Amino acid sequence: MDRKWDLSQLYTSFKDQKFIQDIEHVKEQLIEFEKYPNLDKTEENLIQYLKQENLLSDTIEKLFSYVNLVMNADTTDDLAMKNASVLEDILASFANTNAKIQRWIADFDFQQFQNQYILEHLFILCEMKEQSQYLLDNESEAVLANMRINGSSAWSKYKDQLISSMTVFIDDKEYPLTEVLNMAYSKDKAIRKKAYEAEIASYQKVEQGVASALNAIKGESIAVAKMRGYESVLDKTLKDSRMTQKTLDALLKTIQKSLPMFEKYFQVKAQHLGYTKGLPWYEMYAPIMNIQSEYPYEKGCDFVVKQFYSFSKNLGDYAQKAIQNNWIDVYPRKSKVGGAFCQNLHCIQESRFLLNYGNDLSDVITMAHELGHGFHGHCLNQQTALNAEYPMPIAETASTFCETIVKKAALKTATPQQKLMILENELSDCAQVIVDIYSRFLFESRFIQKREKGPLSVDEIKQLMIEAQKEAYGEGLDHHQLHPYMWTWKPHYYEAEYAFYNFPYAFGLLLAKGLYALYQKQGDSFALTYEKFLSLTGQMNLEDMGKSIGIDLQDENFWQNSIQMIADDLEQFYQLLNQISD
Repeated sequence: MDRKWDLSQLYTSFKDQKFIQDIEHVKEQLIEFEKYPNLDKTEENLIQYLKQENLLSDTIEKLFSYVNLVMNADTTDDLAMKNASVLEDILASFANTNAKIQRWIADFDFQQFQNQYILEHLFILCEMKEQSQYLLDNESEAVLANMRINGSSAWSKYKDQLISSMTVFIDDKEYPLTEVLNMAYSKDKAIRKKAYEAEIASYQKVEQGVASALNAIKGESIAVAKMRGYESVLDKTLKDSRMTQKTLDALLKTIQKSLPMFEKYFQVKAQHLGYTKGLPWYEMYAPIMNIQSEYPYEKGCDFVVKQFYSFSKNLGDYAQKAIQNNWIDVYPRKSKVGGAFCQNLHCIQESRFLLNYGNDLSDVITMAHELGHGFHGHCLNQQTALNAEYPMPIAETASTFCETIVKKAALKTATPQQKLMILENELSDCAQVIVDIYSRFLFESRFIQKREKGPLSVDEIKQLMIEAQKEAYGEGLDHHQLHPYMWTWKPHYYEAEYAFYNFPYAFGLLLAKGLYALYQKQGDSFALTYEKFLSLTGQMNLEDMGKSIGIDLQDENFWQNSIQMIADDLEQFYQLLNQISD
């Protein structure tokens, strides 16, 4: 059974009359919006704008989501690519008017208004006023929007096509890259090693094209940040993330202090698997012990739903609904993008999930992660479209919290061997989200620094990646068996508007650990606190969100307490490993 997602609640096809009508409706609405910069700054006009903007945002989301979902399921779909360009052209034509509207809003005195609808959107309005200082003149905004279509957006699509159409040959048999990536979790060492070596060799066919895409996209990010008056690309990311440099510094310092702990973990795992020079890259996901842990999709679904119900009925019901209503595109196939993601659809109050399921416990955890994203969107369904937009760092919190629920609940009834397997999976994931993410932050920071002086060659990019991996992993990994091409297939580097989409994962993981600690203290009553917290994530900056539940995100002690939860798991892991080895 293919188990592809059902998109009919959006549209049935690109020939669907509703799809065609919605495109025309957006065009008409964008023309209608041209009136606002010329209107008086009255309460009535502001309310009218907010209501119209919320409706328009939902329609645009519906159109773009359908196109992107179709394109991610099949990157060779010509109609999807054509319609993506059509929609981008339509929105690009609105850039001039949008800049005028932002300046119109920036001149309002919001304090004079007491209307409830305006007050509900006060955070967003104040943020728009703040961001107006980074606007270019109206004509430049229009030029920039149009240039992006044939710049970073086109390069990103090109990279996706290169990577998704890649095939890898192992023992004269051809496999899609997504299936080969799943082989890293195989219980057979020979398969893991062959898959790694064949994967590395296969990138040589596309490395020049992908490097050109990366250079172009980061070059655009640098140029736009300077034009707008940001101190740097990172400064723009932090402001877009509603996050201060002080919070990021506290997070990064805590991560740096934790690296020796993870280095020891990799060394212990390497020794257990028979390696003396650190763990080879292809062994990072190797099972610490070979026990039966196959999770076919149906079994994985039952497992996740059961553990979600252990936290709250609302979370369990949500997962059950997503699975039963075919919101999930499950298995890897040629021309489907790799990895996994959730697309929240505020416009229809649903979500869609892309997986590349491989029947392993890690795939079950990935499913829980993505369903966590969906539940976050579910908690925001009662908000308006403007109040449902949350920043990148908070985006990974609900997903990681759901991972933790599944793992912690599973540990309670597991045998010692199963506990070891679950802890190994948890620690492997934590190492990825902390150590590997730190290496990606180092890589992207240094790439951008060098890119300011000109494009980098493939060899220079590979060298930057290897250096970042050595610095992050230390002696935990075998320095002769690293991954110089990790920059190729990770999609996070290829969005010009979302640079540094790496530290948000570490932020989300450690914030989720902090939330789980609150859950352990408060018990079942925490579920309502949690849902309320998620429902407000579009209406506060990150620091204020933390304060709303008694957390200081600028205090290293908070992050260290979260790291301590991982340290406790490590101690339990070492004890179990020694017991079973004896």
